[in-house]
Amino acid sequence: MTAPQKEKIILLRGRGLSYSRIAAVLYISENTVKTFCRRNNLGRDYVSSAASDDKPNPLFCKQCRNKLTQTPGRRQKIFCSYSCRIAWWNAHPEQIIRKAIYTFTCPSCHEEFAAYGNKNRKYCSHDCYINTRFGRADKVGERL
Repeated sequence: MTAPQKEKIILLRGRGLSYSRIAAVLYISENTVKTFCRRNNLGRDYVSSAASDDKPNPLFCKQCRNKLTQTPGRRQKIFCSYSCRIAWWNAHPEQIIRKAIYTFTCPSCHEEFAAYGNKNRKYCSHDCYINTRFGRADKVGERL
């Protein structure tokens, strides 16, 4: 069985398809599909949990689909490594929930700007800070 076939079995099994239906779609033996699913814990429990909610599957990495080893009594892993976590978040920026976005008006240039995570920010840039602090109105926009 090839790696793309294995990935397709995992995907189809997560959607709730039976062994016989997966075998028909991939043109392989039903027993091959059963064996692969049983060896990789893709049985009935996997289908019911994957089909019922959108939570990540605790058995496989969300990015590379490698098998994860969970430690009892600890938070469930979603990714197998730091690099997988970063790669997944870089590929899915729309799923990042940014709750700490604050909007301000710069006292130097009077432009409106947004800052993430800093509710005490005053200036939109370092240049505006320097302009206000040292009175260099002629050099706004230039690096000192």
